[in-house]
Amino acid sequence: MAKNETILCDCDVIHSDVVESVKKKMPEEDILYDLSDFFKVLGDSTRVKIMWALDESEMCVCDLAVLLNMTKSAISHQLRSLKQANLVKFRRDGKVVYYSLSDDHVKEIFEKGLEHIREEENEG
Repeated sequence: MAKNETILCDCDVIHSDVVESVKKKMPEEDILYDLSDFFKVLGDSTRVKIMWALDESEMCVCDLAVLLNMTKSAISHQLRSLKQANLVKFRRDGKVVYYSLSDDHVKEIFEKGLEHIREEENEG
């Protein structure tokens, strides 16, 4: 099958048992909207670069700015979005604020996404 080939279902049968089973398990609308917003935050390449860096090591804004060749202000702006989405956390050490991924779930989601992309590249 070609990569761009469209697959269409050509049946008129409704599998009501499957539909009902899935419908019972489907999360509430607000949960699905929140999940959609969660993935939208990752839809920005700058934020993904920050996430990748923080997956490697805890870093401060200055370090991230140098690494990504951006201003501290631009990094701070993106970190604010990531913080609001609960994807990164911070800790203070004197005057320095260090950022890291918020928990193992975020780390795993990010790494699995990267693994998926690399897998697709190797197949193509």
